[in-house]
Amino acid sequence: MTYEISKSDIETLRKAGVSEEDILHCRKVAKKASEIASGTGANLDMELVGRGALYHDLGKAKTHDMDHGRVGAELGTQLGLPKEITDIMEKHIRGGLTEEEARELNLPARDYTLTRLEERIVIYADRLVDIITDGIIELRDEREAEERFEEILRTAPKYGKNDLTLARYLGYHKEIQGLMKR
Repeated sequence: MTYEISKSDIETLRKAGVSEEDILHCRKVAKKASEIASGTGANLDMELVGRGALYHDLGKAKTHDMDHGRVGAELGTQLGLPKEITDIMEKHIRGGLTEEEARELNLPARDYTLTRLEERIVIYADRLVDIITDGIIELRDEREAEERFEEILRTAPKYGKNDLTLARYLGYHKEIQGLMKR
């Protein structure tokens, strides 16, 4: 099964107040996450991957601060989005925070660990799209972002953030690349 972005989901993002620039980012993440998910050969909920990726930054309709994941999950709940999608929205900050990290960042103290492969694929795709589109790292093509992922995260603090976040992202990279059918 594949996932196609629906016009109604894009309209929902627009009506919520998400900027066109952020919608473009979300579309790219949905495309990349769907591509990665298809390439794994794993039995995945492709709609969850695609829609979770599309809506992951819904909170940016209200704020671009660290709590945009929490804000987005609240908005998503109000819009009637499934809990699995609002979970992705809430947990995507820094790739799934521990309760202690959440406290340090002044977010509600709870465990934001990513428990489903679908969640990890969305978060991995989000980081890849950032690397591909930010223009900070010179790349020949999109594939190079995956090939150089570890090096890029280790040398560009914007992407690795800190040791805990870096370790999480590198773990997702290793897990997901290990599943890819080549």
